[in-house]
Amino acid sequence: MALDPSSGFVASSSLQDLGEASLPIFNVERVQLQFAISSDFVAAQVANNVLILALTSGRILRIDLDNPADIDDIDLPKKAAEIGIIRRMFLDPTSSHLLITTTGGEIYYLHNQLRSPRPLSRLRGVVVESVAWNPSLPTASTREILVGASDGNIWEVSIEPSTEFYRREEKYLKSVYKAPGGPITGLWADLVPGQPDLRRVLVATNERLLHFVGKIGRSEGNGSIYTKLFETEAPVTHDIARISTSIPSLLVVSPDAPDSCSFDTLFSDRIFAWLSSQGVSHGKLLTSPTSPDLGNKVFSEAKLLPRTVLPVPGRTPVVSIALTQWHILQLVGGRVIAVNRLDDSIVYDQEVLDASHIVLGLAVDQRKNTFWLFTNREIYEIVVSDEDRDIWKIMLKDEQFDAALRYARTPTQRDAVATASGDYLVGKGQYLEAAGVYGKSSKPFEQVSLTFIDHGEQDALQKYLQTKLSTLKRSSVMQRVMVASWLVQIFMSKLNSLDDTITTKAEISNAASPEQPKDQLPNVRTEFQEFVVKYKSDLDRKTTYDIISSHGREEELLFYASSVNDYNYVLSYWVQRERWTETLNVLKKQTKPEIFYKYSSVLMSHVPMELVDILTRQSNINPRNLIPALLNYNKSAKVPLSQNQAVRYLLFAINQLLSSDAAVHNTLISIYASHPSKDESALLAYLESQSHQQEPRYDADFALRLCIQHKRVQSCVHIYSSMEQYLQAVELALKHNEIDLASMVADRPEDNPPLRKKLWLAVAKKVISQSDGIKTAIEFLKRCELLKIEDLIPFFPDFVVIDDFKEEICTALEDYSRHIDALKKEMDESATTASNIRADIAALDRRYAIVEPGERCYICLYPLLSRQFFVFPCQHAFHSDCLSGKVLTQAGVAKSKQIKELQAEVSKGVVARRLREKAIAELDALIASSCILCSEFAVKQIDDPFVLPTDNTTEWAL
Repeated sequence: MALDPSSGFVASSSLQDLGEASLPIFNVERVQLQFAISSDFVAAQVANNVLILALTSGRILRIDLDNPADIDDIDLPKKAAEIGIIRRMFLDPTSSHLLITTTGGEIYYLHNQLRSPRPLSRLRGVVVESVAWNPSLPTASTREILVGASDGNIWEVSIEPSTEFYRREEKYLKSVYKAPGGPITGLWADLVPGQPDLRRVLVATNERLLHFVGKIGRSEGNGSIYTKLFETEAPVTHDIARISTSIPSLLVVSPDAPDSCSFDTLFSDRIFAWLSSQGVSHGKLLTSPTSPDLGNKVFSEAKLLPRTVLPVPGRTPVVSIALTQWHILQLVGGRVIAVNRLDDSIVYDQEVLDASHIVLGLAVDQRKNTFWLFTNREIYEIVVSDEDRDIWKIMLKDEQFDAALRYARTPTQRDAVATASGDYLVGKGQYLEAAGVYGKSSKPFEQVSLTFIDHGEQDALQKYLQTKLSTLKRSSVMQRVMVASWLVQIFMSKLNSLDDTITTKAEISNAASPEQPKDQLPNVRTEFQEFVVKYKSDLDRKTTYDIISSHGREEELLFYASSVNDYNYVLSYWVQRERWTETLNVLKKQTKPEIFYKYSSVLMSHVPMELVDILTRQSNINPRNLIPALLNYNKSAKVPLSQNQAVRYLLFAINQLLSSDAAVHNTLISIYASHPSKDESALLAYLESQSHQQEPRYDADFALRLCIQHKRVQSCVHIYSSMEQYLQAVELALKHNEIDLASMVADRPEDNPPLRKKLWLAVAKKVISQSDGIKTAIEFLKRCELLKIEDLIPFFPDFVVIDDFKEEICTALEDYSRHIDALKKEMDESATTASNIRADIAALDRRYAIVEPGERCYICLYPLLSRQFFVFPCQHAFHSDCLSGKVLTQAGVAKSKQIKELQAEVSKGVVARRLREKAIAELDALIASSCILCSEFAVKQIDDPFVLPTDNTTEWAL
């Protein structure tokens, strides 16, 4: 792109502009002061956002740029006629210390906390051309600084401000070096990182640049620290041939890197630039090695920016230079030219000043990264905007791809860097490195893939696909599935290839060691497993199964299925191959009940014990869904009940899981009843355990049918008994000659003697029919007290004579006699009681109570005889109205309503006499049925307080 003078912007390279349109990097703006100045500027400095201007009148203006209205107006102690006008000023980076030199040879020092410059008498007559401030940047005092003079001498001085009039500011002054070749046009001192006793000093003259590095002395009192450095170390010199004496010589150093800059450790060294008659020499101020060879390395890596690259006539001198982070600013005549120091390209060229301006020079605020141009009448700020925007292009052209990627900002820029870097690496045969770079670029997928395939670089292709997969968007589902599937194919091919290599080497020669492929195999397998875990969501199950299966990779197939939680596939795989141990190992890790239901039938047939062990550790399984598998197992299992695994699990479900499902209980009964063994103890134990429940969990009808079908007599009898069908239970027991069992059942209906007697009669009939002797039968029947001899006589044979049970008949007759006597006695007692009752009733008509004349009602305490009253046998007496009122307060709703209705009827007096007397009798019965102070009426008042709210509490005071 050609230079455009109107805008002052020049393209930094011929690369296509991949960034967004933005403002020029540099722009010179005139600063408008908020106050009028009558004199011209003769010198100016900027540091730490503090601007200091020196006027021809001898005045010094100190302006805080953060608060421009705050201006310090300072005068030199003497008039300009006595000491001359101000010649130059030197300001440290913290803006704490200012040195002022005049044309009369005077030197003054001004601290930022003072308003009166102090003369430095020891430096009087020294024409100062440059100052190297202390690298520690102290603010209270200057500490050790170097001052370069026009006669080639370098002085070391330490200045400490003082308010005492007779005390000198400079603690000491010592000449430490004499440079040949004229004035000291530039000085710089800095620390060597990690070496506190080492210093580096750059000394610039018109013809040479000297580099010192070495140890300094200790600061003790007024002793010099730089003397040791200059006396013991020989400088590394960068000489040039002096072409013109009219071109100034300057030494400048780049400012501090701003916080927002992408400056990193790769470019953390400061940059120096030395203006000489040949141009500008610039390079890094390297910090290693710390030996004297450091200077040689610094100068050997430095570059020269010749004057010929500047678009100005050859005789136009460079008045001043300054360094930004990436560019060299040069003031050539009235033009400001910015040159990129990496590729010497001109990025800014603008005519700023006309011939009427007297240039004072360029100035840089080291800390704030601001840049200034001063003339005798004007102040300009060189505004820098985003100056590292094109650095990535320069790095890319120089094939510094890592650095270019650091400075690429937009995705498009980073993509361009990645593409170019990948092409470069492919050209050098570094395919693996290229794969990682290509994966982050937008270079056509098929083009990159074919490049690696054509060169047989499967590892590089794998790395490219993995990198590409990590950069694809989640929304690109199809692309991610295709890339992930391709990677699975590559992994399988690589694993098979390694297996084949190991097998081939082992077959060729026993001496040949296949250790290297053996070492690679687990690494590749681990890599595949990590890939599956990370990208399993991008793999289509069916496609992945097909790919892995086609390569016969069993371990990888199962690992993938496990990773995607497709345990159905894993279990089905092992079951088909009848590898029960592996199947159980997978099943142990499952928690979904559906998986157990699905594989329970086949596993119960082959590994029942192990399966039940696993099932008993699961708490979320519904035993009902396992019944088909359990029944199928029981059908084929020929083992005792104690070893039957179906029984074992059903008992676990009933006793531990507390299953109340009738199907589970019925299944257990079915297995117990259908077992070939004649032993019913297990079934009876279960049935008895259920008899303790409020309601049995099994279906009694179903259980009864099964027990009858399989001739489980004892169990049938138990079930009949649990159903309270005792007659059927006894009949069944007797049918199978189970006399004792029938006797036990006959005793169970204890609360129903007629039924119990009926059951025992059935047992007696069976016993008598089977008994050999009458005595034995009679002894057996004594077990039930309800049976009498007359109940048993019909069951005996006709040929039995009475002598065989004469004693029993006599005993029965005696019992009857005693019973008749007892009944007669009870009748006599009842007659006597009836006579007594009749006598008491006759006495009631003659009962009376004595009422004393002064007796009072126990409720109202008024005389009892004043109106109708009731007297109770307990001698408590109440007025009828008082008693009825009290009863109404405690009576229920129904009784209160009845009392009120009767009172209303009696009070009307319109009813017939007989009805009225009946109503009065009913009312008296309701009200005066019992004394309210002695009956349960008083008990109901136990929660009433003794002291009522209406009572006088003082009456209860003790």
